[in-house]
Amino acid sequence: MPTLIRKTFLAFPLFSLALATPAFAQPAPPTVTVEQPQRRQLTEWEEHIARLEPSARVELRPRVSGLVEQVHFRDGQIVRAGDLLFTLDKRPFAIAVQSAEAARDGARARLELARQDIRRTLPLIEGRIAPQAQLDARRAAERQAEAELADAEARLHEAQLELTWTEVRAPQPGRASDRRVDAGNLVQAGQTPLTTILTLDPIYASFDLSEADYLRLARGGGARQDAAAPEVRLKLSDETDWDRRGQLDFLDTELSARSGTLRARALLPNPDLFLTPGVFARLRLPAGQGERLLVPDAAIAADQASRVVMTVAEDGTVVAKPVTLGPLVDGLRVVREGLSPLDRVITAGLHLARPGGRVTAEARGPDGRLAAAR
Repeated sequence: MPTLIRKTFLAFPLFSLALATPAFAQPAPPTVTVEQPQRRQLTEWEEHIARLEPSARVELRPRVSGLVEQVHFRDGQIVRAGDLLFTLDKRPFAIAVQSAEAARDGARARLELARQDIRRTLPLIEGRIAPQAQLDARRAAERQAEAELADAEARLHEAQLELTWTEVRAPQPGRASDRRVDAGNLVQAGQTPLTTILTLDPIYASFDLSEADYLRLARGGGARQDAAAPEVRLKLSDETDWDRRGQLDFLDTELSARSGTLRARALLPNPDLFLTPGVFARLRLPAGQGERLLVPDAAIAADQASRVVMTVAEDGTVVAKPVTLGPLVDGLRVVREGLSPLDRVITAGLHLARPGGRVTAEARGPDGRLAAAR
């Protein structure tokens, strides 16, 4: 019995303490900074890594065999179309031309003789002195002489052409590489390399388009043959401005099954020959033009395989909106789909926001100042 009285005495102060303690207050929602997306009229560009290539590459080889007599250019020289680069020994080919001329003259003499025989035979045939078969034989001899003359003239033209091939000239303008042979070397027709000429003005910039980039370009009309070629811009690794401009020149016929990309090529003027084949550069291709929404790049969050932007509803609830992103423009990220101009995007305090949770939004105006908390 004393034990029961003791327990009742101890419970009474605890009950009185519970009645005197106030209820715990709910914590205030975290404060975040919000902004509305900026709206701008701009041209949207897609960036690609491009490799510079010559617009033409010619590997010079001799068309006739012979002895190199003289080299007429310096290694690395800029050459024009028709410039003389190599001279082969002409004497064997000049002799061949003389021989072909003699063969042609002989064929002409035989043809003239055959025609004279026909003229002498005609009166005999009319007077029934000679048989008709004799006239037929001489007419056949005339046709054979005509064929021999045509063959002799063709051989003469061939000999004259080979004589001109002893002078190796630049087929097009460009920069010549180093010479592969010196004077005094024997070269074989079609086999011995002499030098290489690269055409650098204009110059190609080759790059690969992803399937999404190609579809965007095609839907915008940039892949049609009858449409105006889209403008491209290019800068080198040590340049800050996109001052180099050109045009899209070529799209391959199919996407690579291995990489899923489409080979593309742009053509750029290069009058000072500064752009060099093999150099890598950054290339911009227009992806669209018009009004775009832009948000700070720091406002973009990742949600598994997609990108989302956290927005705040009127009641303070955080709403995650999946978005389709574009390139960076002046430090801001282009949002192609998923946002409206009136959305309030969380730009600071993103780590405090959880989808479905509540926050206190402080709006940042165009001047960068924060408005009163809502």
